[in-house]
Amino acid sequence: MSDLQIIIEASTLEQIITFGFLSFLTAMALTPLYTTAAYAGRWWKKPRTHTITGEAAKVFTKLHAAKHARNIPTMAGVIFILAIALVTVSGNLSRSETWLPLAAMVGAGAVGLLDDIINIRGFGGKVAGLRAKIKGLLLTGVALIGGWWFFAKLGVTSIDVPFFDPISVGWLIIPLFVLVVFSTAVAVNFTDGLDGLAGGLSAIAFGAYAVIALIEGKYGIAGFCTTVAGALLAYTWFNIFPARFFMGDVGSFALGTALGVVAMLTDTIFLLPIIGLVFVGEVGSVMIQLVSKRLRGGRKIFLSTPIHHHFEAKGWPETKVTMRFWVIGQVAAAIGIILFILGDYS
Repeated sequence: MSDLQIIIEASTLEQIITFGFLSFLTAMALTPLYTTAAYAGRWWKKPRTHTITGEAAKVFTKLHAAKHARNIPTMAGVIFILAIALVTVSGNLSRSETWLPLAAMVGAGAVGLLDDIINIRGFGGKVAGLRAKIKGLLLTGVALIGGWWFFAKLGVTSIDVPFFDPISVGWLIIPLFVLVVFSTAVAVNFTDGLDGLAGGLSAIAFGAYAVIALIEGKYGIAGFCTTVAGALLAYTWFNIFPARFFMGDVGSFALGTALGVVAMLTDTIFLLPIIGLVFVGEVGSVMIQLVSKRLRGGRKIFLSTPIHHHFEAKGWPETKVTMRFWVIGQVAAAIGIILFILGDYS
């Protein structure tokens, strides 16, 4: 591998950091407006009462009964989505770098918003929101549109493989885009189950991708990532235990979708599972549990899934689970950046 040299003008670096600071301040300013509307409108999060396979979620209900008795509003993801959009549109809008992640974030956020509205209005029955198949179809539609733009408008037809030459895939880049973006959206959504967990981990992941984009010289993407991280720090300030509000599906779908798009734009899809290691573990635990229950006559491997609930059920305090997962996320992000440099992506 050749020696890596990074040359960046001080004014460019200052601008990238400023985007994060501005989004932090914007999200902070929007929070009282959201809070007033949420409590006035009684946007209370209704917890799920059944698992995705249909049986009663007894462990989850027992673990979080006291929390949901507090009437905690949801849909707070609109805070950081608005903050990110305002900062990006006003100072960092680029056809080649920031249009796609911003549009995908807003599109996936709209799907989540619909799900959250159904949840708070009580129309979703046992599933507390949209049916999984409907959410899946809508998210796939958002990813498919993004994949078409990625291929037809940005002209991307190959993927980079660490330590090897790029592989040309032509139009197959579209289904690959859909797979990466959809999977990341679902993974972040599953992770959003403890106070501060998804917000903190997402801030870490976008922070890592800001560094990667900076090394690649993709300053628009780097600025977008700092913008997301800054807004998430403001959100997480209020979402850490005991949470004042939840991001809802509007937030988790938006974050996961944008993270997947950023991985595609930086051509680092093989690093995404490493940087987002906790997200992978969360969705992986759900898949393992489903397979176990199907093949082993209903017997489970974990006490409850996603895996953060398993540790809760083992007796870990919620704050311990969250902070230890943050530590894992930070180490994984650092490893991802190191592998990025060693793999000579730039």
